[in-house]
Order: sequence, then C-alpha cells, then structure tokens
Amino acid sequence: MEAFDTYQTPLSSRYASKEMAHLFSSANRFHTWRKLWLNLAIAEKQLGLPIPDDAITEMEANLHLDEKQFEIAAIEEKKRRHDVMAHVHTFGQVAPSAAGIIHLGATSCYVTDNADLIFIREALSQVIKKLAVVIDRLSSFAEQYRDLPTLGFTHFQPAQLTTVGKRATLWIQELLWDLRNLKRARDDIGFRGVKGTTGTQASFLTLFDGDHDKVEELDRLVTSLCGFSYAYPVTSQTYSRKVDVDALSPLASFGATAHKIATDLRLLANLKEVEEPFESTQIGSSAMAYKRNPMRSERICSLSRHLMVLQQNALMTSSVQWFERTLDDSANRRITIPEAFLTADIVLTTLQNVSEGLVVYPKVIARRISQELPFMATENIIMAIVKNGGDRQEAHEKIRVLSHEAGHQVKHLGLENDLIDRVKADSYFDPIKAQLDELLNPSSFIGRAPEQVDKFLRDWVKPALADPELQEVLSKGEKAELNV
Repeated sequence: MEAFDTYQTPLSSRYASKEMAHLFSSANRFHTWRKLWLNLAIAEKQLGLPIPDDAITEMEANLHLDEKQFEIAAIEEKKRRHDVMAHVHTFGQVAPSAAGIIHLGATSCYVTDNADLIFIREALSQVIKKLAVVIDRLSSFAEQYRDLPTLGFTHFQPAQLTTVGKRATLWIQELLWDLRNLKRARDDIGFRGVKGTTGTQASFLTLFDGDHDKVEELDRLVTSLCGFSYAYPVTSQTYSRKVDVDALSPLASFGATAHKIATDLRLLANLKEVEEPFESTQIGSSAMAYKRNPMRSERICSLSRHLMVLQQNALMTSSVQWFERTLDDSANRRITIPEAFLTADIVLTTLQNVSEGLVVYPKVIARRISQELPFMATENIIMAIVKNGGDRQEAHEKIRVLSHEAGHQVKHLGLENDLIDRVKADSYFDPIKAQLDELLNPSSFIGRAPEQVDKFLRDWVKPALADPELQEVLSKGEKAELNV
C-alpha cells in the first residue's frame, strides 16, 4: 500500500503543489471511492431498494480514512489481492449497517474509473488556473517591453529587429491555445456512471426486477450526485481509454510550448540579454564560481520532455484494450495519469516563478543591435542616396564593397563592425551623412511590433483571462515560490 497521505513520487514529494499532490493521494482516492459507494447507495435507496437509513448515516460519517483504516486495508489487500474488495471490507468495518450493501450491483470500475474521471476533471481545472497566472505574468512582461528593440533571429542567425515584448507575445499566443485546449478537454469529460461488468447494466436490471426505466434513472441520479452533467452513453467495463488520450493530449501540447519558451530563455541567457531569476546566494557551478546557469529553464525543458512522452502511454494503452477490457491498462494508468498532471503542475509553477523574475539587460541588447544594424541599414542608405538624386546601382556597388571590408574586420580580425565609419569617410555619401543617425535609429526597424503587442493584449489576452474562474485566482496575486 502507498503511504496514506500523498501520492509518493520524486516529483510530488519535492516540487508539486499541495493541491495537486493531494488530489492524487491515496487518502483522496479512497475517500472518493467511499463517496461513490455512498452516492450509489443513496440512489438505490431512492429508487426503492431496501437500504436502511443507518447504512446511509454510517457511510456519511466515515468518508475519510484514518491511519488505522489504511493499515486494515493493507492487511485486507494482502489477503485478497484485490484493492477494491479490500476497501469494501474496510469500509464495512466502520459502517457495519452498510456492510451488506456497499458496492451493490457494481463492478470495480464503478469506483476506480469514476474516481479517475473526477480526478482528471479537477486536475485539468487546477492546471487551467495555474496556466492563466503564467499568461498574466508574461503579458505584463510583454507590455513593459513592448517597444524595446532587440535583434531578431531566424535559424539562430541575426535577422531584422523585433522587440522584447513582441517576442514574448509569441510565447503567450501558444499558451492561449493551450488554455483553450485544456478547457475543451476538461469541459468534455463525462462520467462512466453505473454500467455493470461489461457495460450492459445487467446486474442493475436484475436488482430492479427488469425495470429499465429505474436502471436509467439510477445512472442519471448517481451521475448527478457526483457532480457531472452527463454520463457516457455506452461503455464497456471501463470508460474508453480514448478519454485519457484526450485529457493528456493538451498537457503534452503545453509541454511543447513550455519547452520552447524555456529554450528561448536559455539561449537569451547565453547572449546575456535576458535572464531568469538568480538568487544572491545561488551557486551556478561547483567548480566555476562565476557561472549563472539557467537551471530553472533547464528544469522546465527536462520535465516538459517527460510530459510530452507520457501521452504516448495513453495512446498505446487505448489501442490495446481488447473487447470489453483488459487489465494491462491498470498499472500503466496508475503511474501515467498522476505523473502527467504532477509534471504539468511543476512545470507551471517553475514557469510562473521564472516569468515573475525575468531580468532584461537593455545595454547588452543595444550593443548587439549596434553590431548588426549597420548591415541591416544598408538598404535604407541606398534608398536615401536615390532620393537625393543618386544612382541605385552605383550606390549598391559602393555599399557592397564597404560591407565586405567591414565584414573582414569583424570575421577575420575580430574587430567591431565599422561599416558606418567607412560610409562616413566616403565622400560619395556626403549628401545623406546628416541623415545617418536617423537611418540607424533601431526604433525605425521594428515595424508595428509595439502596436501588435498592444492589440494582441487587448483583443486576445484580456478577453481570455476575463473568465470569472480565472479572475478568482488572478485576483490573489500570489507569487510562485520554488523549494529548490
């Protein structure tokens, strides 16, 4: 048996939030099983089965397990080699009036599968709320740096300028898609309900003497009591494992987003343009005391890869379910589903912590722009010459020669880019020398980036975060703290 207070994994024990760790804890799992047995008994009694009032009362009074009951359940499971029946008998010891009716008409998947659907739906809600906080924090960052020019990169080679804030909107847009996908997956989850051993509801039809209407009403009542608006219309012994695929797919997709963001930050840290938070007493390397390794972003990448891979378990498990079910799904799912949500939870906490403490170095950014901008400005210089009556082809040849000379200085001699000095020294460019400062202003190379940031935040981010469910958590303004 697992320890009764938490789901024991290296992830949950060190990094996961208390809420997510508790959701997948043994204590919560078996508490949920008892609530499912209680709701089944209430519905069966309401529809006419002879279940005594004392049975309901005793079940209601013992929904939470204490440590002694976990010890009893462990003994029962060792003896019976069946976790559900071990807990049926354990529950019966503290609710003796209900001992004979607990699990009446049900199969093990009544509690195991329905509980999993409850956990998955709640876990998605927790992930959605944490994701909204990350989007909010990065949006503030994008707004702050909406018009700070920075060198763009394609193929990780210098390209036209963008802004620090515009680059952040690329991250946010993918996170908004993740938010949409997670909400869709959460809102689409149904309930297995009461379907019996192979999904035919035969046992319940027997209990209600062949009354089909009562069996359908039982399914509806239990589904409603458990907080779901609908149950899957048909199931086998289990709900379709395709549901697990649908739940883990947006988590894997979010993993890809988080990995991309963290990778960008790792590259920016190498360029010394933007860094993740680094504590005053933090050590980057045991040997190289000067190092400031982006270990939080590295952790995000590491866990995001794990998160992306976990979806494959759900896909493979779904594909090999024979007929009405096989048990080779069980052990895999008991690891895969909690691990997926615990991992997403940790990635989100770390990403929030990083986004709340990003450090930007404008002077480093400006220096890198100054190294590359002269080459980028050559077209503007040529156009200025033409506007002043010059010949386009002649200007192009002049710039080509000077650019190659400057490139030699940079690449072969390791010197600074002196293209502009060469232009200033060439009398051919005398008609436009007074315009050079204006032609080389970085802000003239960023296009509509600031306006794009403003419009994106106003038209896309603000409406997405206006959801009352998300506003509740955003209004708290809590910061993410990391244990290590």
